[in-house]
Amino acid sequence: MELLTSRQALQEWRRGVGEDLAFVPTMGALHAGHLSLVEAAQQLPGRTIASIFVNPTQFGPQEDFARYPRTLEQDRELLQDAGCDALFVPSVADIYAGSGQTRVQVEPLGSDLCGQFRPTHFQGVATVVTVLLNLVRPDRLYLGQKDYQQLVVLRRLVEDLALPVQVIGVPTVRESDGLALSSRNRYLSEAERLQACAVSQALLAAQQARRSGERQVAALQAVAHAVLQRYGVEKIDYIAVRDAETLLELPEGVVGAEDPVMLLAVRVGVTRLIDNLLLAL
Repeated sequence: MELLTSRQALQEWRRGVGEDLAFVPTMGALHAGHLSLVEAAQQLPGRTIASIFVNPTQFGPQEDFARYPRTLEQDRELLQDAGCDALFVPSVADIYAGSGQTRVQVEPLGSDLCGQFRPTHFQGVATVVTVLLNLVRPDRLYLGQKDYQQLVVLRRLVEDLALPVQVIGVPTVRESDGLALSSRNRYLSEAERLQACAVSQALLAAQQARRSGERQVAALQAVAHAVLQRYGVEKIDYIAVRDAETLLELPEGVVGAEDPVMLLAVRVGVTRLIDNLLLAL
């Protein structure tokens, strides 16, 4: 696996690669969820490149940028064992060259849901991904469905800016107890780890209620809220049921013919956890 640590090295490597390049952008601290993106990318012919860049512009002032886990050597080994062809590890100067004054916004989607609690987050995500796509010039971009709002934001970005890349969402990878894999799970204490199971249980309860005929958004949200309370999860940023394709609110608060998705964000201890589940019948 080639290790590329500058724009120049990436450009030289990219000149030797033809079409069918798949790209998996990450912030490192890799787990099986990230590796599932690499595996999905390898289902089609061509080469696969991953990136590791802890992007400062998507962290708020009081968030965990400084302590975000950085495990580069371990990550390199995992990607090499997974058969990744190249790894791009840029510096901040490589990504935000020049004045660094340009920012990319996807609105109003970027200010909704998680955007209400992390006001600059999706601006930072949209900006860094735009830069990475321009540098890597992939044919296919692989993103995890665990970060569902991010997936929808980046699909909208690619469509609106007519970027020549196909966006492919890959299903969430979970622990045996249902907890969605996340680099931030390592922040959880043993007791918090048990409490965090409430997140997936709340989503499954809402899905079951939908399959049993419940169509009222408020009722589905109440089902999820009751499960979180039962586990003692009290810090809830939001529980939302939205159109799965657009993330728009459902007309009159009723699930109709569209496929709904439930998204939620909670805090267990100091750790913010997000998850989602499609509620389609």
